[in-house]
Amino acid sequence: MTGDAHMRAGGSRSGETVLLVDDNDDARTIYGRALAHFGFLILEAESGDEGIRIAIEDRPAIIIMDLSIPGMDGLTATRMLKDREESRDIPIIVLTAHALPEYQARAEVAGCDAYLTKPCEPRRLVEEIRRLLGA
Repeated sequence: MTGDAHMRAGGSRSGETVLLVDDNDDARTIYGRALAHFGFLILEAESGDEGIRIAIEDRPAIIIMDLSIPGMDGLTATRMLKDREESRDIPIIVLTAHALPEYQARAEVAGCDAYLTKPCEPRRLVEEIRRLLGA
């Protein structure tokens, strides 16, 4: 998937839109399908630049951001989103394979609202989304 965002809809109970920014096709498929199953509408992006563009255009309720993505990394994309008035209030959950505490500290400084490491049980991700959205 390149260019335009891909949207996956589930049996929408919550109807909240989640932007999933990850360059790994398998991760987007696994987490996208799981979140759609729980009723979220899923937007997908493969890069930080694409994630920023989609976040500004579509205003998702929450963003799931990988750190290691092509072009602009996830921390830089997060800082840019948190610096923009139209996107600073969108919660961002880091979902990454980087488990070292230094990465989590960098994510907090960049403005991330939560930090989860892969592999992450999809239900745990849903719990974190619901916590941040106040559901």
